[in-house]
Amino acid sequence: MISYQKTPVQEIHSNFLIEAGVRLLIKREDLNHPEIQGNKWWKLKYNLEEAKRLGKTTMLTLGGAYSNHIYATAAAARELGMKSIGIIRGEEVLPLNSTLRFATACGMKLHFISRERYRDRSQAKFERDLHEEFGDFFFIPEGGSNALAIKGCEEFAHEILSEVDFDLVCLPVGTGGTLAGMVAGLAGKKQIIGISVLKGAGFLQEDIMRMTHDYSGREFLNYKILFAYHFGGYAKSTDELLRFISDAAQNWAIPLDPVYSAKAMYGIIDQIRKGVFQRGSVILFVHTGGLQANPI
Repeated sequence: MISYQKTPVQEIHSNFLIEAGVRLLIKREDLNHPEIQGNKWWKLKYNLEEAKRLGKTTMLTLGGAYSNHIYATAAAARELGMKSIGIIRGEEVLPLNSTLRFATACGMKLHFISRERYRDRSQAKFERDLHEEFGDFFFIPEGGSNALAIKGCEEFAHEILSEVDFDLVCLPVGTGGTLAGMVAGLAGKKQIIGISVLKGAGFLQEDIMRMTHDYSGREFLNYKILFAYHFGGYAKSTDELLRFISDAAQNWAIPLDPVYSAKAMYGIIDQIRKGVFQRGSVILFVHTGGLQANPI
């Protein structure tokens, strides 16, 4: 299977942390693989194993034009000698952005569909229609968020529990599979904050509760989602966020991307500055990778 590099924990040092009386640690999962970075490695791990077990030679998945999941799946398929198909939300825009150029360079065949049709992606007929069009394949849903992905992220949660001493863990949230796996894996231990990178994403509360319950048969109350740090919506940015990315690289040697990690890091630092956390708290930020979108 695909290799995994053990990753370090980096501590951030700054006056605002001293004033707040908290510590901020960064779990550098962006370093776990050069292309299948961060949470995508964990979300794909058991999906790839299952595809191989079933003897599948093609993977099909879907996402937006800036999807880290599309990028990682294309890289994983190439590494495993498999074919891949990416169903992309929206019209094709040429030239392709760097994410989609990389995917095609890996051999992924891109198929663009309307946003209206994409909204039907959770319906059984959607996948049946794809099989009629593209034949036999192993299907991985948007963002890779299924039970096999949750299993991988649960495993990651077990790993950080055994390796790092912390009170609260924070991570960005897109489709919610990583957060659901973390919630299941921590099993009521510690506190968890997810920071949505989507605008108008109140549905995530119900989605994550459902995914966690379907996977573990349990409900947990030790997590929450913050919705105020989307910076305009998915894959959107502002000058303020771009300055924050530049400052993080210069001051802490932390590379961040504007789609996921920068928004979540900005959010947790804003919460620290506002005095939300009890003095003496140790906060662990999970860097989920996606650095192909890093503007620095």
